[in-house]
Amino acid sequence: MADPEVLGFEHMGLDPRLLQAVADLGWSRPTLIQEKAIPLALEGKDLLARARTGSGKTAAYAIPMLQLLLHRKATGPAVEQAVRGLVLVPTKELARQARSMVQQLAAYCARDIRVADVSAAEDSASQRAVLMEKPDIVVGTPSRILNHLQQDSLTLRDSLELLVVDEADLLFSFGFEEELKSLLCHLPRIYQAFLMSATFNEDVQALKELVLHNPVTLKLQESQLPGPDQLKQFQVVCETEEDKFLLLYALLKLSLIRGKSLLFVNTLERSYRLRLFLEQFGIPACVLNGELPLRSRCHIISQFNQGFYDCVIATDTEVLGAPVKGKRRGKGPKGDRASDPEAGVARGIDFHHVCAVLNFDLPPTPEAYIHRAGRTARANNPGMVLTLVLPAEQSHLDTIEELLCGENEAPVLLPYQFRMEEIEAFRYRCRDAMRSVTKQAIREARLKEIKEELLHSERLKVRAGGGGTWPLWGTHVALSREHVGRSCSQEGLRRKSEPAVRPCPLQTYFEDNPRDLQLLRHDLPLHPAVVKPHLGHVPDYLVPPALRGLVHPPKKRKKLASKKAKVKKARTRNPLRSFRHREERRRPTAVPP
Repeated sequence: MADPEVLGFEHMGLDPRLLQAVADLGWSRPTLIQEKAIPLALEGKDLLARARTGSGKTAAYAIPMLQLLLHRKATGPAVEQAVRGLVLVPTKELARQARSMVQQLAAYCARDIRVADVSAAEDSASQRAVLMEKPDIVVGTPSRILNHLQQDSLTLRDSLELLVVDEADLLFSFGFEEELKSLLCHLPRIYQAFLMSATFNEDVQALKELVLHNPVTLKLQESQLPGPDQLKQFQVVCETEEDKFLLLYALLKLSLIRGKSLLFVNTLERSYRLRLFLEQFGIPACVLNGELPLRSRCHIISQFNQGFYDCVIATDTEVLGAPVKGKRRGKGPKGDRASDPEAGVARGIDFHHVCAVLNFDLPPTPEAYIHRAGRTARANNPGMVLTLVLPAEQSHLDTIEELLCGENEAPVLLPYQFRMEEIEAFRYRCRDAMRSVTKQAIREARLKEIKEELLHSERLKVRAGGGGTWPLWGTHVALSREHVGRSCSQEGLRRKSEPAVRPCPLQTYFEDNPRDLQLLRHDLPLHPAVVKPHLGHVPDYLVPPALRGLVHPPKKRKKLASKKAKVKKARTRNPLRSFRHREERRRPTAVPP
């Protein structure tokens, strides 16, 4: 029987510096997975934990890892600095996210705990230099960790104490089976291990046999998605493919869906088709996929979280089809082979304050639906999932709904109350836009964006005044605890109880180069297709009568005349034509007395 009282962070015997960092993050009480996993991990037990997406699994392993390392350094004998903790994740984006979370929790003990992310293949030289300093915790994908182990830039056999495998159900499906087995040969025989997963499948059972020793299994009795009070799930049946584009246009252009939204499709070709379609109507959107450089993908996520744009079109290698065991990753469908095999969107990436997830293409599996829907309604925030389905796909959606319902007989996917006949006036506009988005336009758009993003990726590395290279996507959070770890350990200027903040030398960069901030946006028009400006305006007579009082099309702002334009206009003025003679009034002369 569960205890009626929830075990708080302050009752877990955590270091005061960790408690202060938790308080700064605004966590008043632990989530269910954190409440159950942290005490068991602090007792030294191996864990196999299953919890739904967005339930706080990262902190559930990061907090006990930091506590155990801090306790060892405070009470144990003095030993040589070495790598004590290893975190394995399936994608580079998840590696950056996990490192960021660990650094935030270690903000008040950054002099004692250092964290390194070695997931990016293009930074091998700088990673070797970082690993020579022997950070306490290393985060990366199995392939990158194995590469450093084989090059002897990383040694774990005599020092590793804690191993974490995050999103364990994805490692094998991403093709890391051989790398993981080879990597385990470089580890000591005795270590504590945590396996964190959103689902239990055959791959997780295989990992359990390879990694864990007499583990405690936490299979929490909670739904895989938040309840109907927090997450609203809808479905709408579209008779044709054209109806899907028409409905999406009406939802976005008429502001029926407000706030930030994620649009999921199944292929890269579909993502660019959708972006070019929305571009015809002046609806900005950016595409997040594995073809883009890593810095560009992280920059898109960072800007989206900060509200630079409200619509992201996402695709993921996992949802492009069922993973096939025994095959190398990256062998996806035609047209997606160039994708980064270690890039992922649907799983684990923390998008902030997503109001709606739109499944423009039906997810191929129930697991894909769960992980897509998990991007919204996080941390007790409300959210909505809307799935567009064709009649031929209805049976597959019913299968997904059956698994979502479980033992409950109440339907999960409610019908979306929308009358398509009210937006029939927009159909001719959608047809015009769809005709403009040809296969040739899609190919040109993909090529153009890849070229631009490669150039932007170089811009995202700016030489700082002190001689170091700082990622530009991090300048927005340069004064946060994102860069606390290394700066505090290298400079040694802060006390243990005080969070160190390193001022960013790029703080004034955008003030000197304002155009770069605009050029680094990822939702700028690609314009490979013919754009008809009149489509961006919605006349009042086309708006359905029921929505005319709610829809307010954005007014065009008047451009302010610049100083240069004023000077040029003054120079071109002809003084002979603008001369006006004004007769001066004669002053009355004083009459002498």
